[in-house]
Amino acid sequence: MITASALSPQNRVGQVNQRLKGWEALRWVDGAPRVTDVLKREVDRFGGLGAIYGVLRADPWSEVNWRNGIPPERSAEACAAVQEYVTRNGCGVPVLFVEEVPHGLQALGGTTLPVNLALGAGMDAGLTEELAAAVAAEVRARGTHVALVSGLDVLRDPRWGRAEECFGEDPALAALLVAATVRGMQGTAPGPIGAGRVAVVAKHLAAQGAGIGGRNGSGAPIGPRELGEVHLRPAHAAARAGVAGFMAAYNDVDGVPCTGNRELLTGVLREDWGWDGIVMADGTAIDRLRDSTPDPAAAAALALRAGVDLSLWDEAFTHLGEALDRGLVAEAELDRAVDRVLALKRRVGLLDGPVPVESVPVESASVARDVARLVDRAARQAVVLVRDDGVLPLDPSGVVALIGPNADDLDSQLGDYTPPRPADDPGASTVRSALVARLGEERVLHAPGSRVRSALGPDALAAVENAIDRADVCVLVLGGTSRRSYGDEFADNGAVAESAADTTNGEGVDLASIALPLPQLELARVARSSGKPVVAVVVDGRPRALTELAGLVDALLVVPFPGPSGGAAVVGALLDGAASGRLPASFPVADGVFPVAHDERVETARGYADQRRPVGIPFGSGSPPSVTTRVRGGEHRISADALENGGSLRVAVEVVSTGGPRSVAVPLYGRRHELGVRPRRRTLLAVRRVLCEPGESVVEFVLGLDELGSWATGRPVALPVEVGAWSGDEVDEPAGAVRISVTDEGGSTPWRR
Repeated sequence: MITASALSPQNRVGQVNQRLKGWEALRWVDGAPRVTDVLKREVDRFGGLGAIYGVLRADPWSEVNWRNGIPPERSAEACAAVQEYVTRNGCGVPVLFVEEVPHGLQALGGTTLPVNLALGAGMDAGLTEELAAAVAAEVRARGTHVALVSGLDVLRDPRWGRAEECFGEDPALAALLVAATVRGMQGTAPGPIGAGRVAVVAKHLAAQGAGIGGRNGSGAPIGPRELGEVHLRPAHAAARAGVAGFMAAYNDVDGVPCTGNRELLTGVLREDWGWDGIVMADGTAIDRLRDSTPDPAAAAALALRAGVDLSLWDEAFTHLGEALDRGLVAEAELDRAVDRVLALKRRVGLLDGPVPVESVPVESASVARDVARLVDRAARQAVVLVRDDGVLPLDPSGVVALIGPNADDLDSQLGDYTPPRPADDPGASTVRSALVARLGEERVLHAPGSRVRSALGPDALAAVENAIDRADVCVLVLGGTSRRSYGDEFADNGAVAESAADTTNGEGVDLASIALPLPQLELARVARSSGKPVVAVVVDGRPRALTELAGLVDALLVVPFPGPSGGAAVVGALLDGAASGRLPASFPVADGVFPVAHDERVETARGYADQRRPVGIPFGSGSPPSVTTRVRGGEHRISADALENGGSLRVAVEVVSTGGPRSVAVPLYGRRHELGVRPRRRTLLAVRRVLCEPGESVVEFVLGLDELGSWATGRPVALPVEVGAWSGDEVDEPAGAVRISVTDEGGSTPWRR
């Protein structure tokens, strides 16, 4: 068995480095893969490599597109060419291939899913796991061993451009869905990650969603309880599911950078949780430690001692040999990291004899249809009906004026980290194309009216007025976009440096204002002045302040970036009343009023003088009007000792549907009363998506340590508390909430004393 001790010092440094951008290591020339001098120099330098990032990546940053990129059906062949060169010309240890898979593989022909925020709106762990399994099979078949997967970040500030990568603002929801993602991609069994599965590196650890002012990578000025209860809970769920790795985030927590935080990367992950995977730094994050260290070798030593095992594009980690010579790190510390990298290579089958050459199977039409159905289902579940004053579903015999910048723009549905779509994509739909397919060209009058952030001019406005005048109803499709163009400038980590005029979301696009852009509001005012029914659909990747828009329309739908089939999903909601999502984050009542997460702590102050109610639309909004829920009353008691040892309580929720069969997410909320700790307004105890038949049904929740325990340290601990539980949309604990008592040895709770 290969271990660090069998390798030279030079080889060991190579095994913990991932400097190359993979698209620079390989070129597609005359219909065949060719390794480049960039790769050759790196292999010569270290006698091998730990991992290579992005051999298959295609997007504006890599400048890879359908003209110069690796054909999807030959991607495994391209990876094999790189693997053969590294193994033959290095120390004989194969290299890991790593790709971005935040919502599908970021490669030519890769399946693109709705973004995480859209899956958060669906609140469907089963579907999330199915989607992850389908993507994993595709990723592994194309030669990749490790998928970088978003899901740990918790959305606490809507100004943050990467909000779309979060499952939502609630840590319990994020934990539920990130665990489902790990199970789907890696499988449920520990040990080898075989054919059809891929190792997951979950990102980002930790508290990146709590950055100051919503600025990407800024410090998280939070205490240990907030870190544990909100930001470590999803990571603990991923660790418990057996995730292969974590990516250390850019940000600091109370001044200590995550990449250099030994208490986090070793104390919490390994010593407290007993997790034994690899920690990868985010791109250039080790180099960024230079602001707190004197030189590259010292930065490398700080990260290695903290628990980082593998770099990403950093120069500093190549100075580990110097760090050893200067006594900044011990040889045993380097060997520990090398052995972790080798353990992952063993887990994906790279060290068990001849390196397996993956092949891309010819996907059957039935398999392709099955995957497409899963993606379509996720897109439909992402559509949230916020309000309807009786105008939905639309009359299919009427004429629709379709207005707004996102009405016929596929890119506005896709999110960041998306590969270029094929020119002819039969599964893709915009709202316009889907409406035309349902109603006919003559009954869909399209006029965009504006760009996302800027007006188009008098002629465009005249076209809008003309379309509305000839129509029976106006549908506004507004919001934002994470569009990246091949002419954009990018930072050294791929974040957009100088965003295009209309890019409003994604990495590098944090906003000071989350108000809906004025040109879009002007379109709503024009539509309202017509006197005709107005429906607004907001397609975006972040919460917005929608109070003014809501006052101008008769119905409002919110759709986090739903993916390529999102147009059909929106039209299903408009014409069939099929909206079934719930808001995965709270929307503020006005710009500048945040944070407004539903689980903020109860305040003793009265709040803003000019905004008494800071929450405009709370987390969890969107239940279909034909469905109501009510938790069954009563009291429940369980001892902390029983809870700690696997005990649980069952709470029943009555669901009444007055319409046809309907898939709905049923949430169970709670307020935890712990002696000496100010309570949160409410937390999500659990959520299940169920199919409700007409009439009354009962959904039973099993509440155990995860749901009733304290997460103050980042893992669940049973303490004597009381929890009030309810299922309605109330943010404040209703009088009829079920009372759950977690008692001490004497059978009482300190709260009652």
